Amino acid sequence: MTTTMLALLKRREGMSKEDFQAYYETKHSEIGKRVLGGWATRYERRYLFPRSPDEQDQDFDVILEIDFPDEAAFEGCFAAMSDPESQKIITEDEAKLFDRSRIRAYRIESRTSVLPLERGKLTEAPL
Repeated sequence: MTTTMLALLKRREGMSKEDFQAYYETKHSEIGKRVLGGWATRYERRYLFPRSPDEQDQDFDVILEIDFPDEAAFEGCFAAMSDPESQKIITEDEAKLFDRSRIRAYRIESRTSVLPLERGKLTEAPL
């Protein structure tokens, strides 16, 4: 069964959204690909944008999702990343990009509902 890690990440103070995304995609994600390779099956960054220009700045700028084929790969990857040399590289690069005090990471379980193709309408109270 797939194990997924989800992280909520905020860019560092003073960094524009454009610079944040450009750095993440050209520099930081390359580190991610190197350390996750052989362990993870999916490494996805979902950038957040307000629905309208009137909305306030968001609490987070990107949702990171990483899939592992199983719990053993999840645990093995994070154990491998905890060696001092890897931690130094990751931490130094994160400081260029993120407000590290606001990083939130979770192991998640998903449930999916398959929806009909016709548009729904609530005509009676749910069961």
